[in-house]
Amino acid sequence: MRLPAPATWLAAALGGSGVLHLVRPRVFQWLVPPELGNARAWVLGSGVAEIVTAALLTAPPTRRAGGWSAAGLLTGFVPAHLHQFRVARGDPRALAVAAVRLPLQAPMIAAALRVARGR
Repeated sequence: MRLPAPATWLAAALGGSGVLHLVRPRVFQWLVPPELGNARAWVLGSGVAEIVTAALLTAPPTRRAGGWSAAGLLTGFVPAHLHQFRVARGDPRALAVAAVRLPLQAPMIAAALRVARGR
């Protein structure tokens, strides 16, 4: 069985995550480093950005722009993933989740760049 094209699974992941950001913002607010200010605004804004990016990825004429947008978003999320280590100290389960999430950014960014470059 073939895996879906990167644009397809990126659109699904970002679209689903974006909807969750808008419907359940409190779930994500703790991931926003306090140095960035209003966590709710960041969560809602990133949710909208994820949904817009997912939409760009689904349409062939805008797919490359969606790839660049996805690469930027995923890169921009790295501080939140690093912050997760900071707040999860002492909680082995939360640390394990953080240890899995951060390295997953690299292949996701690479996939977004492949889409952006039209590959």
